[in-house]
Amino acid sequence: MRYDLHIHSKYSSDGYLDPKMIVKIANKRGLSGVALTDHNTLKGGLKTKEYEKDDFRVIVGSEINTDRGEVIGLFLSEEIKSNIFPDVTEEIKDQNGMVIIPHPFDELRGNGIRPKKEDKKFLDGVEIFNSRCILEKYNYKAHEYAMENDLKYTAGSDAHFAGEIGKAGIITDFEINDVDDLRKSLIGNKSVIFGGKSSFINLGLTKVLKIWRKASSG
Repeated sequence: MRYDLHIHSKYSSDGYLDPKMIVKIANKRGLSGVALTDHNTLKGGLKTKEYEKDDFRVIVGSEINTDRGEVIGLFLSEEIKSNIFPDVTEEIKDQNGMVIIPHPFDELRGNGIRPKKEDKKFLDGVEIFNSRCILEKYNYKAHEYAMENDLKYTAGSDAHFAGEIGKAGIITDFEINDVDDLRKSLIGNKSVIFGGKSSFINLGLTKVLKIWRKASSG
């Protein structure tokens, strides 16, 4: 079973994809589920959840901007109110969610956390492959940090456009129905990472879309 654990919908400020279309495309590409991680909102995840099926799971999440960089919360039921890093991680865990740091060490984007050893206590896992990391060394550093600190691995496409869905994720024998299933699937050899690179052009298009949407709403 293949799960892309980092996807954005039109409910992100830089998103474009309709939730129903995300499920349709993900199904077509052989995914068993996705995590919707829109920026600072659960709206996309909750809407996509409406299209969940017995053979296709939708994990409600969010990618939250904190004072140190972005944090992903998976299996959320309530919006995260804080933007202070320790408080955000506490809010996620209070919902029995998982705290994941996405694309850490990515210097080109500049919105990832560069975690220190003492940050381990706040985290459940690290996104060790993100399709939008242009330089492979950023994913390598994330993997290295996760190994050194005994943290779980996740991966995702960070898709903002249809062609990116399913570019990266995890493969597991577990059917992921809840947070405990995901945690089990990420332990030891019960899951493996798959991943391919997204075009750097998509990063530019995302910035253009964000500027256009901000101008349109203003």
